[in-house]
Amino acid sequence: MNWLEFITFDNALIRNVVLGSTLLALSSSVVGCFTLLRKRALVGDAVSHSVLPGVCLAFLFQGTKDPLVLLIGAFITGWLSLLTIDLITKRSRIPEDAATGLVLSVFFGVGILLLTYIQHLPNLANQSGLDSFLFGNILSISEKDLYVFGAVAICLLTCVWLFYKEFQVLSFDEGYASTIGMPVKGLRLLLTTLTVLAVVVGIQSVGVVLMAALLITPAAAARFLTNRLGPMVIIAAIIGATAGLTGTFISSAFRTPTGPWIVMALSIMALGAFFFAPKQGILAKWIRQRHWNRQIQDENILKAIFQFQLDNNSNDPVQTETLIKWRPMEAKQLRSGLKRLSSQGYLEQNNGWLLTQVGQKRGERITRLHRLWETYLTKYLKIAPDHVHEDAESIEHIITPELELELEKLLDYPEKDPHDSSIPRS
Repeated sequence: MNWLEFITFDNALIRNVVLGSTLLALSSSVVGCFTLLRKRALVGDAVSHSVLPGVCLAFLFQGTKDPLVLLIGAFITGWLSLLTIDLITKRSRIPEDAATGLVLSVFFGVGILLLTYIQHLPNLANQSGLDSFLFGNILSISEKDLYVFGAVAICLLTCVWLFYKEFQVLSFDEGYASTIGMPVKGLRLLLTTLTVLAVVVGIQSVGVVLMAALLITPAAAARFLTNRLGPMVIIAAIIGATAGLTGTFISSAFRTPTGPWIVMALSIMALGAFFFAPKQGILAKWIRQRHWNRQIQDENILKAIFQFQLDNNSNDPVQTETLIKWRPMEAKQLRSGLKRLSSQGYLEQNNGWLLTQVGQKRGERITRLHRLWETYLTKYLKIAPDHVHEDAESIEHIITPELELELEKLLDYPEKDPHDSSIPRS
């Protein structure tokens, strides 16, 4: 298979593969959003491993790999695994995570035993390819399989669309949903059923071992990209469908299992979201933290120059060496901060450093906030004056103008701080 055939859908097999992988990944990703928000990601992993004995038992019962029969068997054991987890959690002291791990390992172990037994049966013709459920092989999908998987996927998406508002409330605040009269137990049952169906329908492409990744990873990546549920569901669906197509093509090109390649594509996109998401990504947080640290450093420099001039009753330029003695900090950081403040118009250099009009105003405000906060800590929290400086240094940079006015009013507009230094007036 080449790129041209894959893109233009030149034959029925390619159409089946493209539509199958898209539907499977898309539907699983949508349902996975609610599973993630309800903090039940590990349950999806347990269900994905628990469907294997159902697939094997359905094959032994039917004797052929009829996709509908296999899906029914997988659904039954998937549901049994959830019931078993709930039973263990309610009837014993075992926590849910431990019960989930226990059920996962037992059901998967039984499935491996049944799969090994089937492989040693004499009628090998129908058994061929059954072990593809472990790692997935969507290239074996037939037109009949596509109809079955498509119907299940459409059912999943329709249910999510019809009960979107109810699932939204249930995912974020189950207690509130119960208070306003929503049928919480019924909704939980429906959402759990959809989760099992999503896992069952996805094992054909990814396999039972990696199905949890298809269920949770697109939702986790989408969660980094948005704080709203609607866009999160759409983004997760796009990520899942894209990974399904990409993984399927690579799998077909190298004749390897489909599941690992889909999960690899998912992982790459998820890592990209984790690092480069515009608001919640690691890079964005690092940039914000760096900006915040620079802002604190700049305000401390302006405060140091203002306090030096105020306490010494002098408007003469302040030398860099004097600032280092007045406010200990690394010389390299101080010099870079001075240059930055100069370029921003807060300082000017003339045989030393002088505050401009805007720099004077900003330095005065941060000094006032520092000394007001020291006064508050001493007066109301009864902290010794020689222990309030560090706390004031931390809070002075985030006090809003509204809080500043309230603080001054509460302290009755003091003129001196606990160290008998003048508090600048606003």
